[in-house]
Amino acid sequence: MRAAIGPYVEGENIAFGASVVPAVKIKIAWIGRTKEPAIQSLTDEYLKRISRYAQVEGLALRDEAALLEMCGRTRAGGANRTTSAGKLTLVLMDPRGKQFSSEQLACFLGDYQDRNLLPLAFAVGPADGFSEAVRSAAQHTISLGRMTLAHELARVVLLEQVYRAFTILKGHPYHLGH
Repeated sequence: MRAAIGPYVEGENIAFGASVVPAVKIKIAWIGRTKEPAIQSLTDEYLKRISRYAQVEGLALRDEAALLEMCGRTRAGGANRTTSAGKLTLVLMDPRGKQFSSEQLACFLGDYQDRNLLPLAFAVGPADGFSEAVRSAAQHTISLGRMTLAHELARVVLLEQVYRAFTILKGHPYHLGH
């Protein structure tokens, strides 16, 4: 499933505060089909909201190999190792990753879009987590916290936090320092 959402126009620059910067392209990818209609509804809603600030695409992938292919990572000689050069920056959502506050995630996104031209791909893994091969292919690993979340719910939490990060950068009242 591919869902390119939004009024964002390719090549458009977006004003953040007093400066105008090229909008970052974001992919939110998850492994597996969505089982719950409520999760799909929330996914669609947050993709629509994020599209006000950046070009965003939601992608349901069949497995980790599809994720690596999307990122431009290739299997090295058929082994379980991957090459690290790619066509986008991969950020895994993993309990072992760095924990950010909403403001810190906003800074991460703001800094990324100021310094990088490659699209940014956030990936939520399958129910049993990512393999070591995929973890080694990622440039960043972020945790949504120490609590265990169902992977479909983790996707919605990630989407809401990405939306919140853009509202923080834009100075929108959605985030009031909660």
